[in-house]
Amino acid sequence: MTDTAALPASDQTLHDIAVIGAGPAGMTAALLLAKAGYGTVLVAPPANLDDGRTTALLSASADLYARLGLWETLAPLTAPLRRMRMIDGTDRLIRAPEVTFDSAELELDAFGYNILNKDLNRTLSEAADAASTLTRVEDTVSSYAFLEDHVVIRLASGGEIRARLCVAADGRRSPAREAAGISVKSWSYPQTAVVLNLAHDQPHNDTSNEFHTPTGPFTLVPLPGRMSSLVCVVSPEDAEPLRAMADEDLALELERRAHSILGKFRIASRPQSYPLSGLTANALAGHRLALIGEAAHVFPPIGAQGLNLGLRDVACLAGHLTPAGSPLADPGADALLKAYEKDRWQDITSRTAAVDALNRSLLTDFLPVQMMRSAGLYLADRLPALRRFLMKEGIAPGQRLKGLPLPFPKAPRLRFPAPKLPRLPR
Repeated sequence: MTDTAALPASDQTLHDIAVIGAGPAGMTAALLLAKAGYGTVLVAPPANLDDGRTTALLSASADLYARLGLWETLAPLTAPLRRMRMIDGTDRLIRAPEVTFDSAELELDAFGYNILNKDLNRTLSEAADAASTLTRVEDTVSSYAFLEDHVVIRLASGGEIRARLCVAADGRRSPAREAAGISVKSWSYPQTAVVLNLAHDQPHNDTSNEFHTPTGPFTLVPLPGRMSSLVCVVSPEDAEPLRAMADEDLALELERRAHSILGKFRIASRPQSYPLSGLTANALAGHRLALIGEAAHVFPPIGAQGLNLGLRDVACLAGHLTPAGSPLADPGADALLKAYEKDRWQDITSRTAAVDALNRSLLTDFLPVQMMRSAGLYLADRLPALRRFLMKEGIAPGQRLKGLPLPFPKAPRLRFPAPKLPRLPR
């Protein structure tokens, strides 16, 4: 590890790439680019090792971590998501049928693997510390200067870092994006996500249960053992009363909303709440700058799309920067960055539109929209070809991604008998 004391203001070292941000996308990008042979520096405060939220790493993301040699460490910390069950939890006139998607239909061991963010961050942080080809600077950035052939990154401590390319993974309010003058389209929803972890009496059988309610999804995602993470999307005025409940009262209320499908609940982490919003950068690259993760796109926590979309940014950027398996002389060349932007645009815009449409379809009382959503789930339940198509598109876009061998890596097939899931009374 290198601290800011080792980087005085007079230092003129020209790094190949500076990655800004120590979230999972930023640390993954720094590790992958350093492994590819680039002189890489990671600039950010220490990683968040207290984040009790979870992330479902879809199969392509798990494959990316396998390429980095980290999956053997991560896998024991995860719970596989072998089935995804969607349940209409509304009392509306037209209700969608219950649908269960099974990864066995795609010859996959699992759609993905759910992991606590703090475990993912810790593993990535330790790998970054141990990487001999990666310089780590625990500091914040005070300003940027995008010059003709490099970027000058001025640190809050007074030092400077110079790099041919800046990769911004510094979040939805990205100072790097703002310094480059890249505008965004942003929007908000009349919703707040309450998130926490639960212990429960009944096994989850590696099944994610997603109730569609009039205020948004109520989703229970497996964790190791008899535990699950919960994302409960409610109206803003309902979020604070939930957070203020005593643990026993909150557990009873959440068990009621889950129709007791996992038995008795016990609160394993105090609830946190986050207003739901969306954001799309109007460009994914600028002069000597590439945006990845939430610096480029933000949308509600639906369908495990957020970080996985960011990791596809990472894989795509790495693919463009190592076209022949070795580093390029100038990783910040405009042509490379424009090609990266072009390749990522369809995936980002289609994914953002799909999540937005699904979320808004739950909020509307407009009868034709309810009919369309119900008809779509009915057809998915009855038509295997359509169901498989939707499952594939939910894991990764149909287009082949640069930097990844295939969206669906061939892994040893483990067969597990599908449990009989009781249908809820209508």
